Amino acid sequence: MAMGVDLGKQLENYVNRLVADGRYHSKSEVLREGVRLIQERESRLAALDAAIARGLADAEAGRTIPAEEVFARLEAKYEAQAKARQK
Repeated sequence: MAMGVDLGKQLENYVNRLVADGRYHSKSEVLREGVRLIQERESRLAALDAAIARGLADAEAGRTIPAEEVFARLEAKYEAQAKARQK
């Protein structure tokens, strides 16, 4: 299905420059790449939203670890790594 697209002068000039420089073979190729990048970004954002929702659900259900405990474990871990490097 063909599509008419109005990018505005600035973006159209940029697309034309990419094609003229040989970076892409056609304007359509530039636009397809742009849409693929948007799809990837939207997919990553959806995964992030899902992870946030899981985290919020865990917090609401009380499935959390006190910050002091987490910080103590991290401190012990990094102290052990620092000592191992000194040997």
